[in-house]
Amino acid sequence: MSIEFIIFLVILALPIGYAIYIYNQMVSYRNRVRNGFAQIDVQLQRRYELIPNLVENAKAYLEHERETLTGVIEARNRAKAAEETAAQQPENGAAMQQLAQAEGGLSQALGKLFALNEDYPELKADQTIQELSGELTSTENKVAFARQHFNDTVMTYNTYRESFPNNLLAGPFGFSPAEQLEPDNKEAIREPVQVDMRS
Repeated sequence: MSIEFIIFLVILALPIGYAIYIYNQMVSYRNRVRNGFAQIDVQLQRRYELIPNLVENAKAYLEHERETLTGVIEARNRAKAAEETAAQQPENGAAMQQLAQAEGGLSQALGKLFALNEDYPELKADQTIQELSGELTSTENKVAFARQHFNDTVMTYNTYRESFPNNLLAGPFGFSPAEQLEPDNKEAIREPVQVDMRS
């Protein structure tokens, strides 16, 4: 082999090697996004399990509030369905937006349920309700923490994907932009979580 041929091979190998490196990095960042959503998924599943228990225990005290209780369960079911869709492809922006809307609806429905606390003193005195409320508060905090981590990984992935020359390879290799999980109502989410039925 001549020296010119070896130089030609090296020149040819460098961009191919760099393209492989970029591809592997994008795979790594995309997997971090998926793992970040998996952490949210765990907490949301816990939340979805707690809500029916809370509603079932509150039924005894809220006989005249069936519409509110039904609204909470329906909002929970919509959020759970949206979460299942998002879990299949967490980098799908439309799925994240649907989940954010469904979670916003669930938060509103839960807010209506907890607003009834003042009208039903026996409800806030119930030990089981207090325990479920405490668990739900803890879970809400964990969801918020997991969402922050997920959004950080999405930002890292998108930044890497959009950087030059990575952006030239992202589209052809099928790396679409990921969407952060932002609450449907950003102003409401900045308010402290009020789910304690003991007050």
